[in-house]
Amino acid sequence: MFASSSDATRAEPSNGEWSPPSLSIIVPSFNERENIEALFHKLDEALVGIPFEMIVVDDNSPDGSAEETKRLAQKYSNIRCIRRFDRRGLSSACIEGMASAASPLVAVIDADHQHDERILPKMVEAMKDGADLVVGSRYTADATADAGFSSLRLKGSHLATWLASLVTGRPISDPMSGFFIVRRDRFDEVAPHLSKEGFKILLDIIVVCRRNDIELDIREIPYQFRSRHAGESKMNSLVVVQFLGLWLSQLTGGRLPASFLLFSLVGLSGVAVHMAALGLLTMIFHQIFVVGQIVATISAMTWNFFLNNSLTYSDRRLKGPALWKGLIGFCLICSLGGIANISVASAIFEFGHQVPIAGLAGALMSSVFNYSVTRIFTWK
Repeated sequence: MFASSSDATRAEPSNGEWSPPSLSIIVPSFNERENIEALFHKLDEALVGIPFEMIVVDDNSPDGSAEETKRLAQKYSNIRCIRRFDRRGLSSACIEGMASAASPLVAVIDADHQHDERILPKMVEAMKDGADLVVGSRYTADATADAGFSSLRLKGSHLATWLASLVTGRPISDPMSGFFIVRRDRFDEVAPHLSKEGFKILLDIIVVCRRNDIELDIREIPYQFRSRHAGESKMNSLVVVQFLGLWLSQLTGGRLPASFLLFSLVGLSGVAVHMAALGLLTMIFHQIFVVGQIVATISAMTWNFFLNNSLTYSDRRLKGPALWKGLIGFCLICSLGGIANISVASAIFEFGHQVPIAGLAGALMSSVFNYSVTRIFTWK
């Protein structure tokens, strides 16, 4: 039988016995200081009769979110903080938090109060009824998302939901939800296969289970998506591109990591920068081709480095002196990749004299080489 949540918040329960939590609630956090205490009290009020713990996974927020959580942990025994250094990203934060939980049920909820914590008891009941995964849905039955989204964001959310449905292989109204409960033993099964990139951990769990023939009883509970309580939304163009990278990775069955696809897209944009710089220098400023080619190559490498640093490796972004050291290393590695490109392409051309095939093989070789080596040495 469940103990009351108010008992769970006491450092020493009145009966002298410790009640282990039956539900661990993971709260990924970055600059959410003003939201954490209010969220804890909302959860405590909603989960009467259900012992729970709240695990805040904070990406070293500059606003002091970790310090605020630790302050609360001095008052309440069922709140704790995992503070991460040199790592960022919602999916990886959720994975670390869920992996640290000991409860049989693990929930994920945003810190910004947009998810309605009052449906958590219904979600827990569905889990007790045999579900493996219960999703708080913004798009089923009486649910709405109008209050939490602008009209443009709402359209974008519907588009992302449709794209996600193409890889889940089953009818789920809100596979992009950030509000769900999963059995911890199910999570433990798939955890080694989950991507730490991106921001939609639910989609990844569902697709990985499908790929590994793990049956999931999935149920959805509708709720009213609310406006943010305090702070600023983390949604931006970077998040959108990262989602597309994860989506493309899932379309390949996970064979191509999302980071490799993003790295390749950045490389394609670098080709455009290269050609633009070359044309500008040779046609406008009338420089000789060799000079134009050298400057264009350096420009493209620099462009690729900074874009990869902000996009592909946003969770391990280089700053300060490490940024400039990384730029030099990146250019040196990509120069070696260029040599590999030429060597492979030349060998294939001599064998079959097929220019397109030789060129494509060389480009692929340099992409794989640059991605693999820079991932090890530049963005460790």
